Amino acid sequence: MSVSLYNGKIALKLLFLQLIAFVILSVAFCTKSIEWGVSAFVGGLACWLPNVIFLLLSRFQKIKEEGVPVRIAWFFAISEGVKVIITVTLLIVALAVFKAAFAPLGVAYLAVLIVQIVAPAVMNG
Repeated sequence: MSVSLYNGKIALKLLFLQLIAFVILSVAFCTKSIEWGVSAFVGGLACWLPNVIFLLLSRFQKIKEEGVPVRIAWFFAISEGVKVIITVTLLIVALAVFKAAFAPLGVAYLAVLIVQIVAPAVMNG
């Protein structure tokens, strides 16, 4: 689920929890090697950064246009597409250009996705 479905405070809490998750995983993977730690950090960043950009874009859109459902729906769809493109681009750059280790990158990416799914249920009780 996207962070725009929650109010601002919950979205910021969710983004903060995601940040903590991949930073802790990066530190844990650093015990094996620095390359694994950096790979985990980049994997988490590939999931977290598009969410931050989406939140910033949705805040700008909310201020700009209030109550135009069709435009908001199109903006949401376009923003989700941009989010996917940014994620894929970050993962390709990490794997192809910087030769990141796949295992920690994938684990951190999946951990941030799991936090994104589980945290709202835990926060709401």
